[in-house]
Amino acid sequence: MSKKAVILVEKELPPIVSATIYKITEANSYREQPRTYEASERSVPDLPELYYSNGLCTRVLPQTIPELQTGEGLERNYEGLETKPNGNDPPMLAVKDVETMSSSSKSKRRRRGLIFAAVGVLIALAAGLGGGLGVRRSNSQRNTSGAPVAELFNATTPLPRSDVAPNDWRGRSIYQIITDRFSPSDSTMPCDVAKRQYCGGTWQGIISQLDYIQNMGFTAIWISPVTAQIDDITAEGEAYHGYWQQNIFALNFHFGTISDLQALASALHARNMLLMVDVVVNHFGWAGNGRTVDYAKMYPFDNRKYYHPYCVITNQDYLSNQTAVEQTYGQWISSLVSVFGIDGFRIDTVKHVEKSFWSNFKSAAGIYTLGEVFDGAMNYTCPYQEQLDGLLDYPLYYPMIRAFQDSNGSMASLGTALASIQDSCRDPTLLATFSENHDIPRFLSQRNDMNAQMNVIVFTILSGGIPIIYQGQEQGFSGGNDPANREALWTSDYSTKTPLYMLIASVNQIRNHEVFASPQYLTASTEVIFTDDHHIALQKGNIVSLYSNEGSNSSLSNITLTKTGFQENQPTIEILTCRNSTTDADGNLRVSVQEGKPQVGSPALKSNLRLTKIRSFPQLRH
Repeated sequence: MSKKAVILVEKELPPIVSATIYKITEANSYREQPRTYEASERSVPDLPELYYSNGLCTRVLPQTIPELQTGEGLERNYEGLETKPNGNDPPMLAVKDVETMSSSSKSKRRRRGLIFAAVGVLIALAAGLGGGLGVRRSNSQRNTSGAPVAELFNATTPLPRSDVAPNDWRGRSIYQIITDRFSPSDSTMPCDVAKRQYCGGTWQGIISQLDYIQNMGFTAIWISPVTAQIDDITAEGEAYHGYWQQNIFALNFHFGTISDLQALASALHARNMLLMVDVVVNHFGWAGNGRTVDYAKMYPFDNRKYYHPYCVITNQDYLSNQTAVEQTYGQWISSLVSVFGIDGFRIDTVKHVEKSFWSNFKSAAGIYTLGEVFDGAMNYTCPYQEQLDGLLDYPLYYPMIRAFQDSNGSMASLGTALASIQDSCRDPTLLATFSENHDIPRFLSQRNDMNAQMNVIVFTILSGGIPIIYQGQEQGFSGGNDPANREALWTSDYSTKTPLYMLIASVNQIRNHEVFASPQYLTASTEVIFTDDHHIALQKGNIVSLYSNEGSNSSLSNITLTKTGFQENQPTIEILTCRNSTTDADGNLRVSVQEGKPQVGSPALKSNLRLTKIRSFPQLRH
């Protein structure tokens, strides 16, 4: 994919990258006349419109602002594993009794009244309890996902195939979307999350809110699985989340049509944003018990021979030598990329599939693959990066949450985990850092402190991996375990004025600036330069960030940071407050932490900037 765009940059100035391109002029005491910098070509993603004041201090540009003015339980005892059973989920059934799967970590695959048939190298069934066959919709309500009826997308005229390399994802910032809970055609629709039913979100709804996402500085989105699901109302609700598929070559009609999904990809690419789609290989869904499975409903794996015998599912519930199934999955994932112009995949339940499967699957996809290995142990999780490009960074998630969820959390342990991950994983810059998602309780459900949440969000964006922010974090949503953490975003009216929305926009933009101003930032390691009982400071490239777990009621703390990488007597700017300061003769930086808020420092520019719009961003070429 060619992402060339003309931007105007000078070495000490930040590139201004947006849906429109700006001319940068500088006026200061060193020059009597404003100076225009020469245009140069640089590969960039599209960013929200921003303006700069006091050097790198960023502000999100309101849509109506005029021309800018200068100066404005997995019961595994691995270290760090924190999953706990909730006692409500049925047992899993499978072939080999290797280890017991967490009943809390993957409840989306184990609803009462559902049978899950793991296909491919994972031929397995899960027993359903308490729901029997489930309640079947009437023919007028339900979608038949069998091959003769469903519209199969592999016969569709494709979009241009993405050629975004896996390494290109390092500089991206991802916004995670539950498609059904993001934007419906009618924003007055009620959504009772406790019912676990469809609430009406669609792919067209996502298109209508791309400004909302992009104005936070995000350059990619991750959406729910797109495949056709069981269309039953079960004892555990409906397949609104997308993890109970029955036909991998057809789409979930609740979310839209083939042309709608293609339109979403095209709309993102027009903004120079990327599309990541969640995919499931581990299992299929059936609303009933193992003795009632109608394999003819499954496509393309429509015969019992493709599935595990009915038995207890274990941690690695695979059966080898399923060559035909592996080849079919390769054809399927390649066709998804070709038809819909997808740029990356988040892969569900990776650890429940034989490792050797993933290398060929990744090759068939030909794009960035981000695996979910739901485990906090580095020595267990990191080896999966030999088969896939990146992983969700659960080994960092657990110590991060422990460090910030109360003032007694260990910042030293967080620093140790961060350093160990960089030593243990093949390429930590391709891991994805997150603090919330649809499988885990939101941070504010664990600690009701907005300043602590600010620290968690900034750490997520700046700690070194590919940042992922889950929809609703920017609105301060506080749902606990599934289903409470899958709130409808439209209840927030998509406010762009919340403190967390504006925080994310500012921190995303300073990261985006650093990505393109300093190419070495992408592969630079993250250094822990300071820890004490309540604080941790990180340095990566020209960004130094300081975090606190003391919370909103904490007293003032004065800290001197060494090893900042800054020069002696260098002017710096604290991005979140626009406070100016200067390093001392040794390059050390004195920082004041107020009310436990995070701090983000970077070298200050010599002047303010005036931005003048000059031309539109070109379309992406695949």
